[in-house]
Amino acid sequence: MTRYVALIGYPLGHSVSPPMQQAAFDHYQLDLRYEAWEAEPAQFGAVIERVRQPSTLGANITIPYKETVLPMLDELDELARQIGAVNTIANREGRLIGYNTDAEGFVQALRQMGGFEPAGKRAALIGAGGAARAVSFALARAGVKSLALTDIVAERTQALFSSLKPLGVETRVIEPEVKSLKAALSNCDLVVNCTPVGMKHSATEGKSPLKAELIPKEALIYDVVYNPIETKLILDARAKGARTLGGLAMLVYQGAKAFELWTGREAPVDIMFEAAKGAL
Repeated sequence: MTRYVALIGYPLGHSVSPPMQQAAFDHYQLDLRYEAWEAEPAQFGAVIERVRQPSTLGANITIPYKETVLPMLDELDELARQIGAVNTIANREGRLIGYNTDAEGFVQALRQMGGFEPAGKRAALIGAGGAARAVSFALARAGVKSLALTDIVAERTQALFSSLKPLGVETRVIEPEVKSLKAALSNCDLVVNCTPVGMKHSATEGKSPLKAELIPKEALIYDVVYNPIETKLILDARAKGARTLGGLAMLVYQGAKAFELWTGREAPVDIMFEAAKGAL
């Protein structure tokens, strides 16, 4: 019997997860199909219930539902519970278990593709949603010295700030205005865009979450957006002489962890990278 894994979010036009995961399933000749289940907010609860069906092995959750999904699940992995965001669901005989593979995928890409060791470094995050939760917890667990948080929605920033307090990392909230941002970013070793700004097929396609003059050239600029491969933020940072890292490696590494949770097999990472690149 063919079983299914779903990508659930809204919108999904930018995603290359379906061809990436399908290539991994096909590599092992598994009778699995990875499908995009685009769900508007009013449909989201019903779509999550579909994941409970015996024909569905699990799902990936993407924007804007990584936090919304939490109360709909039966159990949370400890890391997902701490982060407060889920991007992977495993269906265990009708029980939905939530995981967060974004955190590990982020750090693995940062170290292996960015050549950056976060221990003792100062980082700033643009955005405080589900992606930022995974990134900030990952950096805290990796021993980052300090975190600066900013988001255009003040309540979201404060909520993330409060969640990070138990981890004991020096954390501060930065107002999203030019003067405050410039001062904060000038002292950073790492700046991470955790927003979807600049994403292909979105209302902000071709835009950047950060004015070019605010980009510190001494820092590594990491954009978790992976489609397009070179976002405006990446291009602006490169023009300033800063080192850059796009989101493709994070996508593949988090996807590899999800694959292993669903199948119990070692993810064919090289095949997943090639499929993702090909889809872009």
